[in-house]
Amino acid sequence: MAKIKIVLDADVIIHFSKGGYLSLLPSILSNYDFIVLNPVYDEIRGEIKQQLDNQINILKNIELVRFNPRGKMRKEYAQLLKSKGRGESACLAFCKYEHNVVGSSNLKDILKYCEENGITYLTTIDFLYYAIKNKRISKDEAIKFINEVNLKGSQLPSDIDFDTYVCKACI
Repeated sequence: MAKIKIVLDADVIIHFSKGGYLSLLPSILSNYDFIVLNPVYDEIRGEIKQQLDNQINILKNIELVRFNPRGKMRKEYAQLLKSKGRGESACLAFCKYEHNVVGSSNLKDILKYCEENGITYLTTIDFLYYAIKNKRISKDEAIKFINEVNLKGSQLPSDIDFDTYVCKACI
């Protein structure tokens, strides 16, 4: 039986790149395959795209998957495009019909849809929680990561207490 895939949206890729842990991301949950759909890949630019290319082509721990929806998935994708971006819409439609996990921190756009459609999602903070739990990084390293990502223009919550943190839709 194939592993469940974690389908990464651009924001999680960007956060882990800015925090210097993109190469660590796929090892946090080693029981899952990490993929990026081509509409998400097309949203990534510059140095972050080079880092992602290294993950895909050299380390081979993230797979680039061509998104070619058919039937109900195609219809769902078209519907999602009315209110969401191409990458996010592709991730949501793919996960709904392929029964995979969305990796996105854009809760404003994904939360309601995921809850209504029974889709499991993981945010950047959830990935950090699992990295600590699986002894890939320390709590101090996670806090440093959050501060670094925020200094580089992203917006992650900085008041996280990983001792009491509970994933909202954890796997």
